[in-house]
Order: sequence, then C-alpha cells, then structure tokens
Amino acid sequence: MRALVLTLLMSLSALGHASESIEAVLTAMQGEKKGVTLYVQGQQIGGAVVKLEPGKTVELRGPGGQRIVVRLDRVDAVALYP
Repeated sequence: MRALVLTLLMSLSALGHASESIEAVLTAMQGEKKGVTLYVQGQQIGGAVVKLEPGKTVELRGPGGQRIVVRLDRVDAVALYP
C-alpha cells in the first residue's frame, strides 16, 4: 500500500497535482492511523494524522501528544513512517 501511495504521489506531482496527491496520502494515513513526516519550508514535522480539512489544514498529534496544525498549501512533501 505504501509503495503504491508513494508512486501515486510522485506521479501526480509530476503532472502538477501535488496538493491533491498530498491530500490523498494524508487521507489514507488518517484512515490507517499511521504517522507521517511533513516537509514544510525545509523543516520536518512528524506526527499521526488526526484531522484533515480538505484544501485548508491538516492536524497532527505529535509524539508528545501536542496538537500541530499545518496549512496544506505550505506542505512541500510527505514521508510515511515504516
């Protein structure tokens, strides 16, 4: 599943649909209760996807239980935890 999601992300990014593909990956990870790493302007932000507002924000739960809200238009890339 992860290889398919990453392949889909790279394929859609190449077509200029990066924001939609990032949302698709985050939606899939929210359903699986898996963690992700977001890359935002050179910074890494890790956590489990808790809530997704399509086209607006993603809410993560950090390792210490803190709430992290990130604007989707600021996300450069997404990596999945093994």
